[in-house]
Amino acid sequence: MNLIFEQIRVGGDRNFGYLLADREAKTGVLIDPAFSPEVVVQRAVDQEIKITHVINTHGHHDHINGNAKAVELTGAQVAAHPDCPAMPDIQLQDEQEMNVGSLRLKFYYTPGHLADHLVVYESTYRLLITGDLLFVGKVGGTGNEIDARIEWNSLQRVLEVIPDVATVWPGHDYGVRPSSTIGLEKKTNPFLLCPDLAGFIQLKNDWPIFKKRHGLK
Repeated sequence: MNLIFEQIRVGGDRNFGYLLADREAKTGVLIDPAFSPEVVVQRAVDQEIKITHVINTHGHHDHINGNAKAVELTGAQVAAHPDCPAMPDIQLQDEQEMNVGSLRLKFYYTPGHLADHLVVYESTYRLLITGDLLFVGKVGGTGNEIDARIEWNSLQRVLEVIPDVATVWPGHDYGVRPSSTIGLEKKTNPFLLCPDLAGFIQLKNDWPIFKKRHGLK
């Protein structure tokens, strides 16, 4: 198997960073190395992987604060949405693709939680790195109803274009397990079970009460 894929706890608020690489080609990328870029880079060094890009799912500080150190250690370019405050070297557009050896990453623009948000999909192994759009059993926070409506549309698009068998790898360990699948989230995530936008917004408003009622953190 050529794939190297590691979910790494990088500190902060239960943040996850990711190493994704082609073992045969000895090339890879880091995704949101955040608070522990040295740890994530070392995993690549240990496996003789050359890191070509540091990819950010979105521009919140807890996802981009490791960029400078990761770039210093690897010489990689930063890749993110054009509006990301990380000032990316590579500006990723909706549905743009990037080759990582034999692996192919595709980026989908998914605003709502933040205006520059992207998710990353590797189609061969059906890996979906969701950043703060979709967590296990939850979705990303939004500051107002307009952003909630935008997030709803982003979620619906992801559910339409990504197969149910794809695994979900979020930006934070906020759920009952560190990863999931699209199919499982469709069946169990209360936000994805909402029948329509109105129900989604209502659940957003009622979320503190819902969490308390169901014993969620």
